[in-house]
Amino acid sequence: MAEPRVFIFWDNSNIYISGQQVGDRKEGLFAHKTFRIDFDHLFHLAHADRPVDSAIAVGSIPPELRQLWGEFEKATGVRAVLHERGAQSGREQAEDAVLQVHMLRALCDERDPQIAVLMTGDGKGYEDGVGFHADLERMADRGWAIEVLAWEHSCRKRLRKWAERVGVFIPLDRYYESVTFLESHRFVQPLNLTHRPCAKPKAPRPVFIIPSAKPASAPIQPIALTPEQQREMKWQQRRERGKRKQEKRLKAMQKRGKRKGK
Repeated sequence: MAEPRVFIFWDNSNIYISGQQVGDRKEGLFAHKTFRIDFDHLFHLAHADRPVDSAIAVGSIPPELRQLWGEFEKATGVRAVLHERGAQSGREQAEDAVLQVHMLRALCDERDPQIAVLMTGDGKGYEDGVGFHADLERMADRGWAIEVLAWEHSCRKRLRKWAERVGVFIPLDRYYESVTFLESHRFVQPLNLTHRPCAKPKAPRPVFIIPSAKPASAPIQPIALTPEQQREMKWQQRRERGKRKQEKRLKAMQKRGKRKGK
């Protein structure tokens, strides 16, 4: 069997915005203004020197970073589906559904289980059977190895516990200085993957086909008798009782005769 390949699904907005919050906590209140993600190191952390089949990054970015993403796409092959933030609101305009479509396409197109690496923290929609978490469960049921990379404070508790149980959860906080930098203030540190755990594909969960229950036999319906038939049946029953009584009397008389003869 060929070596399993890595499929990377990158929720850039969640990683970037949650990372800014971590930066403020670690390096001061205004660190978010110069906070940046080192795309090369984060991508390296995701694939961990394993063969990459595809990588898709979805999210919103400020206009000034679009060129940087373009250079990263050329260097790594990561396909970026990016949307600029609104000039006034700055709210994210990308939809999670774009990333989910690529997840389900990979699940349908690949015959053998592979490795799914999701970089996010968003587990919303699970109760309704939608969202990243629900789609990851579908992949896990087909034997895919599951790895979730997220910031600890922003990752939904349900998603984290499930990832730890079925695969691997990697808190980005452990690699903070190696996957981020502060522009003009702090350089990115070397990335060490020595203790980076990796999940392996498993055999798909068997599907049990429950045979349909055989239809229950129809209950026996009583036969409706005409009045004449009912009378005939009662007469036969009385005749049978009379015969049995007569047989008993004959047996009793025979026993008495034998006794007298003695």
